[in-house]
Amino acid sequence: MANPDITMYYFEQNRYIPNHPYLPALHYKRAMENKEENIEKVFHFNNWKNSWTNGVFPYHHYHSNTHEVLGIKKGSALLQIGGEGGSKLIVKNGDILLLPAGTGHKKLSASPDFEVIGAYPNGEAYNVKKDVEEDLKGVLEEIENAVFPVADPVYGESGPLAKMWRRK
Repeated sequence: MANPDITMYYFEQNRYIPNHPYLPALHYKRAMENKEENIEKVFHFNNWKNSWTNGVFPYHHYHSNTHEVLGIKKGSALLQIGGEGGSKLIVKNGDILLLPAGTGHKKLSASPDFEVIGAYPNGEAYNVKKDVEEDLKGVLEEIENAVFPVADPVYGESGPLAKMWRRK
């Protein structure tokens, strides 16, 4: 796999979307281009499991208890990360989006064939929290205690995640 073109995104709390206090969201552009059929296998090999294939919810949500990787298998979409007023980004087949626990994300629009593979470090079970006040209770501790991945979901133990994500 070629060296990825990576964009980092840092967010502060946005309404009731906490976002991660210090880890950036990472967008690996074209990291799995022309290898989309292998995305799930690569995630599993690097211990990102409990995978699913679907789309992205069309409302702001986040996972407070685990980090998430999204691999774009087919099509393209306009996503918003970081909550209302966060960053809008276009993701295309072969792109990888790594979201630290607490990072808001929402699908704004997508091509009809848009398909995503999601996975979690160590196959952690994930919760779904929305941009509502009652979902914010207790999540900062959950975000802080989310299992730290031992490997980058695409590039393994010496991948970009090891350099760009640091434990506090």
